[in-house]
Amino acid sequence: MLNQVIPDFELPTTGGGLFRLSQCAGKKLVLYFYPKDSTPGCTTEGLDFSALHGQFRRAGAEVFGISRDSLKSHENFKSKQNFSFDLLSDSDETACALFGVIKMKNMYGKQVRGIERSTFVIDEKGVLRREWRGVKVAGHAQAVLNFIQTL
Repeated sequence: MLNQVIPDFELPTTGGGLFRLSQCAGKKLVLYFYPKDSTPGCTTEGLDFSALHGQFRRAGAEVFGISRDSLKSHENFKSKQNFSFDLLSDSDETACALFGVIKMKNMYGKQVRGIERSTFVIDEKGVLRREWRGVKVAGHAQAVLNFIQTL
């Protein structure tokens, strides 16, 4: 998918909106996929992106977090953490399938199907310019911002 146009998709957002990729033409996008609302790693990752959100916007980029959690769960998570960007609910795994982020993972000795923490940068023309898979949270949001600033 790298250096290819991403097919259009739409997902419901916090705040009652609807995200449609085609409506984001002309903007750089950061789509970060995370496993679960209100878990330690996902909270830290969201807070890191939120802390840098102003710099992302100055660089012409919008940030969206995506997981399979419900909109209600997302609303609670966003409100509690005071995130400065919207979360997208992918309960039917539309975007997860498109970006290939669903993996089998070990959790407490059991195999479970879940989201592999991953981030994707899409340019103003809808072309995937960079992807990070199997993300480690520490320093990740800054690394994404550094890349955005080179586009």
